[in-house]
Amino acid sequence: MSTSTKLISHIKLPRFVKTEQVFPRNQLSDEAFFASLNEQLEAMKDRVKPGQQIAITAGSRGIDHMPATLRTLADWVKSLGATPFLIPAMGSHGGAVAEGQLGILKSLGITEETMGCEIRSSMETVHIDTVDGLEVHIDKNAYGADGIILCNRVKAHTSFQGPYESGLMKIIAIGLGKQHGAYTCHAMGDDYMSSRIATIGKSVIKNANILFGVALLENAMDKTFEVDVVPSEKIETVEPELLKKAKAAMGRLYFKDCDTLVVRAIGKNYTGAGMDPNIVGRCVNPKLKMGIESQRLAILDISDESHGNATGSGRADVTTRRFFEKFSFDDTYPNAITGYGLTAYAIPVVMDNDKEAMQAAVASSIGIDYQNPRIIMIDNSLEIEHILISEAMIPEAEKIPELVMHGEPFELEFDEGGNLLTPIKW
Repeated sequence: MSTSTKLISHIKLPRFVKTEQVFPRNQLSDEAFFASLNEQLEAMKDRVKPGQQIAITAGSRGIDHMPATLRTLADWVKSLGATPFLIPAMGSHGGAVAEGQLGILKSLGITEETMGCEIRSSMETVHIDTVDGLEVHIDKNAYGADGIILCNRVKAHTSFQGPYESGLMKIIAIGLGKQHGAYTCHAMGDDYMSSRIATIGKSVIKNANILFGVALLENAMDKTFEVDVVPSEKIETVEPELLKKAKAAMGRLYFKDCDTLVVRAIGKNYTGAGMDPNIVGRCVNPKLKMGIESQRLAILDISDESHGNATGSGRADVTTRRFFEKFSFDDTYPNAITGYGLTAYAIPVVMDNDKEAMQAAVASSIGIDYQNPRIIMIDNSLEIEHILISEAMIPEAEKIPELVMHGEPFELEFDEGGNLLTPIKW
């Protein structure tokens, strides 16, 4: 037993209740999704000519329908007599190296075999313009293609706000811009991100052969409720309206605050910030208030899909030795340097296991009921339909119509190593 273990051993973790957060179920069925996508692609067919080489962007997020959408786009390009290829479009992710970005795509089920076309991964870019003092670069392979098709989810960003956040403009400026594009967009901080993305995005649309973009909008359960094929010349005006729709549909934790928030795993496949401040709070931009307030935030693991990228770790207070051992400096720190911010990449207090991390979070809190702490546990910031709440939060939950509790309170189950066995989803 370590010294730290002795100091927290008096903390008895409370019982928990399975709780369902009820969100609108407006997602498209697979049949409806592809019917809409194919119908809209029909209007774009004159933009692709036989014999052309067409680049298609592939990002680093786990997005509903994304692999199937990319495969559909590749097959559609082939049906027009052209040759498709995919471009990893993810800024500095994957350690800012071509092999790392291929690895991220593979973890998302995006490979040459599953896509039926070549994937050309390179960090080399071409300087195509200078506007407002910003050098505009895009992926060399994409620039050499006869046309570029964009594909991305449109959603609220985790550290800045504006008419362009995560979406088609961002996949242009930062995705196709590679590490150079990400570094340029972040250079003046979060307050300038949206405007810089817009400036670079408009330049690329003007100076490169962007054909159109496919925008995916997800609801609170991370399921696609709308797909929009947007001609390149309309992206500038259409995307801000899509962003408004996406923000209106996004999920949240229905509680205002808690003593401790426990996140089972963070990762780049969930959000660029590792865990979405729109859900968990603690935005790196102090000017923005978003998500739930918690006195302590514990993170227990890094997703396998994140390949050791621990972006977001610095916003937590406590973590586990398992998390620390998975932390890859090579995969994480390129994001820190590119993003001009170091605090989100710091290492929290490290405890031996899940149980001790939770105990430490409670023990280090100020002015709470230590016998009945108010704790919320989520799997990750992307999947929040099912959560666990501690017994002390039941009276609050009973007053929130969007919450449904299932079953009786129960004790958490841990293995012999102190790691959590109790599932959150059911």
